[in-house]
Amino acid sequence: MNLRALQYFVKLADLRHFSKAADACFVSQPTLSTQIKKLEEELGVQLVERAPKMIMLTPVGEEIADRARLVLNDIEQIRAVARRSSNPAEGVLRLGLFPTLAPYFLPHVVPSIRERYPKLRLQLAEEKTEVILHMLRRGQLDAGILALPVSGEGMEIEILFEEPFVLALPGGHPLARRGKISMQHLEGAELLLLEEGHCLRDHALEVCALADAHERVDFHATSMETLRQMVAADVGITLMPLLAVKPPIAATPNVVVRRFAGKAPTRTIAMVWRSSSALSGFLREFAESLKALPPELLEL
Repeated sequence: MNLRALQYFVKLADLRHFSKAADACFVSQPTLSTQIKKLEEELGVQLVERAPKMIMLTPVGEEIADRARLVLNDIEQIRAVARRSSNPAEGVLRLGLFPTLAPYFLPHVVPSIRERYPKLRLQLAEEKTEVILHMLRRGQLDAGILALPVSGEGMEIEILFEEPFVLALPGGHPLARRGKISMQHLEGAELLLLEEGHCLRDHALEVCALADAHERVDFHATSMETLRQMVAADVGITLMPLLAVKPPIAATPNVVVRRFAGKAPTRTIAMVWRSSSALSGFLREFAESLKALPPELLEL
């Protein structure tokens, strides 16, 4: 049994298509098919059900694919140890971020990361929180930057900063005339929210519960920018994280931003990685570099 055959099989298990798996592995389809057939012969079991328009794994194939992923992840950890032994700031760092943070946070930290780690290559994945955690557990990412709480079993969690929420309103909304907003002002209000699966939706629902507000059930946005444009179109009001209204993000016509009076609702941003990671020492150092945000970024 060789590692290449396991890599081919795992890629086929992920893509469920021989041609796409071969392209992803940079080999011809016959080469990939031959390696998987040899793997089946060596193990003495059928791993793949082959049909003209559909590829399925057998039950034993599914189990072996799961175990093969663990083996390949361990191999990658061995390589990571070797890479980091000479210089922990060289090589590739696979980092996941969720969509309501990535475009607003990265412009503020990437330049300083490049300056501090000139030979480090960031490989970024923008996915929802659950996808990032799934990729972390499968060894497809080295670390993730997420909003707490997250399922932390087997994970190291380093808090980076607290990000306040602000209220985004159309320019003609009665609350736009106020300098700051209190939670009482939201009593009975309808808020535009993101669709299911976004952690920002969960945070906004918590604020709604505190303020006795509720979500607008006839509209769920797929992105922060959709929410912003719906506010601009006078469809409603919404909560936005502060970084999403800070430069270099341009101001949107007819969108007024108001901060909360007193203690504003916030979300806690943290870096998360596997406790077993060979990169733990470097990741802890890297997390420290992400905390160095200019103080004015978190002030309105």
